[in-house]
Amino acid sequence: MPLLRNYVGGHWIETETRFDDINPVDGSVVAQVCEAGQAVVDKAVSAAKAALAAGWGTTTVDARARALRQIADGIERRFDAFVAAEIADTGKDATHARTIDIPRAIANFRAFADQIATAHGDCFQSTTPDGLGALNYTINKPLGVVAVISPWNLPLLLLTWKVAPALACGNAVIAKPSEETPYSATLLAEVIDEIGLPPGVFNLVHGFGPDSAGGFLSTHAGVDAVTFTGASATGSAIMRGAAQTVKPISFELGGKNASLIFADADFDEAVAGTLRSVFSNCGQVCLCTERVYVERPIFEKFVHAFKLRAEQIRVGSPYEQGVGMGPLISKEHRAKVLSYFDLAVAEGARVVTGGSVPVFGDARDQGCFVSPTIWTGLSADARCMQEEIFGPVCHIAPFDTEEDAVTAANNTQYGLATALWTTDLKRAHRLAPRMESGIVWVNTWFLRDLRTPFGGVKLSGIGREGGRHSLAFYSEPTNICIKL
Repeated sequence: MPLLRNYVGGHWIETETRFDDINPVDGSVVAQVCEAGQAVVDKAVSAAKAALAAGWGTTTVDARARALRQIADGIERRFDAFVAAEIADTGKDATHARTIDIPRAIANFRAFADQIATAHGDCFQSTTPDGLGALNYTINKPLGVVAVISPWNLPLLLLTWKVAPALACGNAVIAKPSEETPYSATLLAEVIDEIGLPPGVFNLVHGFGPDSAGGFLSTHAGVDAVTFTGASATGSAIMRGAAQTVKPISFELGGKNASLIFADADFDEAVAGTLRSVFSNCGQVCLCTERVYVERPIFEKFVHAFKLRAEQIRVGSPYEQGVGMGPLISKEHRAKVLSYFDLAVAEGARVVTGGSVPVFGDARDQGCFVSPTIWTGLSADARCMQEEIFGPVCHIAPFDTEEDAVTAANNTQYGLATALWTTDLKRAHRLAPRMESGIVWVNTWFLRDLRTPFGGVKLSGIGREGGRHSLAFYSEPTNICIKL
């Protein structure tokens, strides 16, 4: 049985308190994980501060960019091991892990190596009363010790999305992956150890939230900033903890994302794209669509076609050929999703397809599977229309006018992503700015340029990351004024 340890100050640390890493495909134990208590977190903060004092924050940009590229190369060399770890922890299909999770993690390090190599500050020539003037320029310094708390749905991708720019800016990092998915983060620590990053620059602690590693990190006086991806309620708790020492925070939180499908859309593309946006990673992506609005002339046609395509998705183990959807992350999460399946019926939904637990007759019945599910008929204020479910489910409703569509899409406390499906270019440009969300896709979904801002509004988050926006968060600008 593998033992996943904490990595602090360049050393692997075992603890007596341990928990199981569970495979959601069949309920088997993948590994034992050492939980970090307050003493280990304190040690990680001290190691991070020592690394900064030893000069990591003042290393050259070229040295930091080179280190990030070495990490990317190290992940690439162990590509299959990282894929296996992601599948074991999440149960996601192998295609998703091989084409999205691990490649994007590698790309994150290389993209931010390029970004930091070309980053620059501002310079202004100022006039003064004596006519001689002044020169004002900015330099960017690291924040210091950055706590990175990452989720279980895209474990390595979302961890590296924060670790890479934090390191690029010269910070020391303490990473806390989800307790559900600790394996690939441990492999990342192994890669960083192998390339010889100075001790304490990257630290890894395992554990849970309150009264464990996550809570100790977010409230620690020695941590200078906290960045988090996950549920909005958890973000609120971290925000309260970080407020005690007024730390900078960057949160990417939940979503109740909408897709608007107009009658002039390429029908087949809209069906295929929405299918992907609803059921990708078993619906466990913060950007997934849970509310689909279809222009009335094509509503019935769309529901019928979408039902047929959803029922063609093969649900099963990622180790089987042809599987398009794996399990939910845990039995606890499945219980939550199933409670919404029951609630939807109680609220008056018509179940178009799904709403059940598949039966396999083998070890998979000990896993965390649910069927792809589609509803119609719910009112706009139903709980299932307002609360994030985070599973393979959507509700489809008709609309008549553009104004109806905009109102429906924005009728949520969340604001992460919206997808518009239309071939009318004027409509796309007209409606996209009216969407109350951090990102708007037109005739696509999950297409990302890593240089663009990413984040949400309302309950979906605070701040933006990506490209120069990440560099801005993970560094502290200082203005230097020279009187001439």
